[in-house]
Amino acid sequence: MTLLINKFIKTRNRTISLCENLQTEDFNLQAAEFVSPPKWHLAHTTWFFEEMILKRYVKAYQIFNPHFSLLFNSYYNHVGDRIERKNRGLLSRPSVEEVFAYRKYVDDNIKLLLKNTSEQTVLELVELGIQHEEQHQELLQTDIKYSLYKNPFNRIQGKKGVKERKNSKDSSSSWIEMNEGIFEIGFEGNSFCFDNELGMHKVFLSSYQIRKELVTNGEFIEFIEAGGYENFNLWLDDGWAWVKNNSIKAPLYWKKTDSEWVHFSFSGELQIEPEDYLNHVSFYEAMAFATWKGYRLPTEFEWEAASEILNWGQRWEWTNSAYLPYPGFTIAEGAVGEYNGKFMSNQMVLRGASEVTTPGHSRKSYRNFFQPGLNWQYSGIRLAK
Repeated sequence: MTLLINKFIKTRNRTISLCENLQTEDFNLQAAEFVSPPKWHLAHTTWFFEEMILKRYVKAYQIFNPHFSLLFNSYYNHVGDRIERKNRGLLSRPSVEEVFAYRKYVDDNIKLLLKNTSEQTVLELVELGIQHEEQHQELLQTDIKYSLYKNPFNRIQGKKGVKERKNSKDSSSSWIEMNEGIFEIGFEGNSFCFDNELGMHKVFLSSYQIRKELVTNGEFIEFIEAGGYENFNLWLDDGWAWVKNNSIKAPLYWKKTDSEWVHFSFSGELQIEPEDYLNHVSFYEAMAFATWKGYRLPTEFEWEAASEILNWGQRWEWTNSAYLPYPGFTIAEGAVGEYNGKFMSNQMVLRGASEVTTPGHSRKSYRNFFQPGLNWQYSGIRLAK
């Protein structure tokens, strides 16, 4: 029990630490519908513990603010109404101070509950809440970056915040040979996993090769300069429409100056290092680049089968697999059942982790998923053939 309490406290404190360099005005930034303001992340991750645990398992629990369920519910229809996602940035109230008070109130009640219960359902829900918050820790960082990027002042001035690490990589771009065979896919063990990883099953894979390292900035610059964004033959039809409708000419955050390519970072605009791993590309861009090179993206099954001999963890890696249920997958009853299953449509799977993924929040069976046109996550490309 002490271990779970300590893990809970550590997780909650880490979320706060990711906001320590924000100014008060930054907490309500929402530059697009697909991102959320920092204040909303802080409140929503707290709402999860209050709604899913305290309100259900603590007798006579006093709700902090009855209006918060409407304001900070994300997509849980079982819980009730919610504001539209695009309007999260309009929540100038409650104040940042009140949201921090909300966090402390819920934290104190969760810690008290954990000291006085051994009910397995409660312990499992607290663990789920921790994992949920770790997911939001990554979203918090990527959302802050995108919203700051949309303010021209930050491109010039720079803004201290989440520290982006320079990538260190093996310069080798060698290929790993994988022989045909039957492979077991999915999570197995007693530790935590999400329900979309369950249902370990066997798949047959024909022989293939997968590249040891991720695609670099320098390689992608070659694609750009060869007219990759102007050649419709390289793109899926949806991808070509995405390029034309959004005037895409380079990865997110990139810009070509008179003499060099630069990208936006938390320190302002920096020169792009050719040897660094490519970052912030959509599935459409990943597919077009692979086609241009004469290769393809791996399936999520090929990725997992080779994962133990790959160098992974620096970028989420697009796969050529739609986000679908594993054999035997069932959606749990109630609000918890809305966590993954209802999103198994029009999404592509990413595997691995990124440099802003919470330490320990990754495993070879982890299935991330996003719509193919989204590129604000730390996403890159690994090739297969």
